[in-house]
Amino acid sequence: MHGNLVTGILLSVTAAILWGVSGTFGQFLFQEREINVEWMITIRMTCSGLLLLVISLLRKDIEIFTVFKDRKDAFQLGLFSITGMLMVQYTYFAAIKHSNAATATVLQYVGPVLIAAFLAIKYRRWPRTSELLALTLAMTGTFLLVTHGQIGTLSISRPALLFGLASAVALAIYTLQPIPLIQKYPPTMVIGWAMLGGGLIFWFVQPPWNVSGDWDFYTYLFTSLIIVFGTLIPFTMYLYAVRLIGGQKASLLASAEPLAATLLAVYWLHTSFTLLDWIGSICIVSTVFLLSREDKVSNRGFRGRFRKLA
Repeated sequence: MHGNLVTGILLSVTAAILWGVSGTFGQFLFQEREINVEWMITIRMTCSGLLLLVISLLRKDIEIFTVFKDRKDAFQLGLFSITGMLMVQYTYFAAIKHSNAATATVLQYVGPVLIAAFLAIKYRRWPRTSELLALTLAMTGTFLLVTHGQIGTLSISRPALLFGLASAVALAIYTLQPIPLIQKYPPTMVIGWAMLGGGLIFWFVQPPWNVSGDWDFYTYLFTSLIIVFGTLIPFTMYLYAVRLIGGQKASLLASAEPLAATLLAVYWLHTSFTLLDWIGSICIVSTVFLLSREDKVSNRGFRGRFRKLA
């Protein structure tokens, strides 16, 4: 048991760090190499979806086309592919383009608070003390992050704020929507089809052959790293971590993601991050710890079991 705990912790933290690092790679490509965000989404989702489906096929857990034999499940999968998977991918990377990986990642962590609020309304119960405190911290942190404490002014661009908050909403949808599918089918298969579907849809927005930007060694390298080390590997590692130590512990450890994104953006890309930015970020990320301490009986909400692929 002790070995499983250590392995699960290492897998969770490593996956979170890889997610954070991939966001910083995205910032470099968008801002330094002028790579189109829509093109990156098309390539990332299409390639990652295909790779995950190949893994599902090789594992032989279940026939990968089984989900399409049930019309209701097929419809839910299509809906999840667009409103969950595609939106969480696009809004996150768009927020990075208009701001930076640190700000975008931290703003997305408002998502767990939105999930807690939604579940409180859905199950008609008064929010717990931890949930109310998390909501207060999230609002305070967001205010400091986007205004630096000055009412009526924005320290980040309006598109960055809108895409960042939209990313938090998309994360909430992504986390809650596929629960019935994940419980019925292997997660790698569900996520694989959702990513492939979203990627193919984006072919109509930005086809993969319509390439722009400045392509050099680092462009090819970071694009490959985002697909493999920013999506495929950390997602697989996180799934194993959840199996070993449970979703609650894994989700708590995954809060290393915004820390990794922030540190790398500040020290590698020299992103400006003030004291108020750090305070706001700590307020937002601390909500994960508060929500993770809720009683284990209610396992409906944010437990990190269905982690984002951003």
